[in-house]
Order: sequence, then structure tokens, then C-alpha cells
Amino acid sequence: MDFLIEDKLKPKNTLSQYNKLDFVNLWTQTKNYNVLGIIGSNHQRIKIKFLSIKKDSINSNKYLVSGKSSVKETICDFKGTIILRDIKEVEKLHFGVDNKHQNKGIKSQGVLIADYEFKENKDQKHSGLFKGKLYSKWYLISDDRIEYDNIQSVADGYSNNAFIGVWKSYKTGKEKICNWADFRVPNANQDFDVGAGEFGPSEKYYAKGWADYKPMDTQEWWK
Repeated sequence: MDFLIEDKLKPKNTLSQYNKLDFVNLWTQTKNYNVLGIIGSNHQRIKIKFLSIKKDSINSNKYLVSGKSSVKETICDFKGTIILRDIKEVEKLHFGVDNKHQNKGIKSQGVLIADYEFKENKDQKHSGLFKGKLYSKWYLISDDRIEYDNIQSVADGYSNNAFIGVWKSYKTGKEKICNWADFRVPNANQDFDVGAGEFGPSEKYYAKGWADYKPMDTQEWWK
């Protein structure tokens, strides 16, 4: 997965310049069937749904998150935080195919890097802790609103909101890799995603929860 497509980032961390703005919009846009994740080296499917995200009223780098996770038949509630650490702008603005978004009033674009930690309910079965790094692409428009950067969504391999980290069992203390993102799974085995323009799991992984994967599955499993 080529997360940045062809973008190059400026080296400066502009966190103090942007943290007064609200980035919640980045994590509430994508339909849940396009949020794709794996847990464990065998790439068992995991589903993640954010139910609430709000900016902390005191710490401008902190966001409060609640949601649900689903693995096999197990659904757990979780609560936690996203902490912004690094915000970098791209060297050159992109406006999509045929400069389609050139008149959208885009002032800047970039990537934010954050730490996340989501704690599942300890009273629920097979629960644990998610933690790792989050990478999100954004752009700023003329009225100083942060928008989800889907300008290059037609490009092969496009992805956004990459959560890359681990899940740690409360019961055993053991960690498993756990990665999810919009539209593609980050840092997966090379033989996992055999889709061309769009995500498509290999038959090798069907037994790990991917046999019933549907690109437009509207099932609201979190309700």
C-alpha cells in the first residue's frame, strides 16, 4: 500500500499551527464496510466502528473516542484516545484527475501522525487493548475547515486513516499485530490483498473471516 501515492512531505512539524482546528471530520466519513482490518499473523478479520469522537476541551491535541470491535462472534465496547503528535504539509498541492478540485479553495494538505490507545471493556470476553500509530490524510479549505482527503481515491492502492499497531490481551498479556484503514489493509502479507483497483482478499484467507466480505455490506453489526 502506497499511502502517500506520489506526495512528498515538508520536514517541519506544524502541530502547533494546526492543533487549534478540529480533525474529527477525518474519522467519521468512511462507510463502515470500507474500514478493513486484520488481527494476528494469520490475518483474522477485525471490524472497527467509531461511535463517538470529540475533541478534548482542555488538551487541543487529544480526541476522546468510543466504539466497538468485532472478531468472529465476539463484539466488544472500547473507549480511548487519539493524541496528535505530528502534522506535516505536502510539498505540492494535488487537485485530482484533470485538476477536478482546483476550485475547492484548498489552502494546504498533509498528513497527521497520532498515537492511539483504545481499551476494550474488561468485563467482556476476549477483550484487550489496542495501541499504535495513526496516519491520516487531510486538506484545509478556505474557511479553515479540515476535510478528509479523498482527492486521489480513484488511484489504485488509495487508503486513508491507517491504524497500525497491536492488540494486547488482558487475560494473557500477549500481543497480536492489529492494523486497519479505509479501503485497504495496511502492512498486510503480500499475498493477502489480490484486488487490483479495489480491495479483494485472497481465497487463502477466507477461513479467517474474509469469505463473506462484500464491498457494499450495509449490515450494522454494532447495533
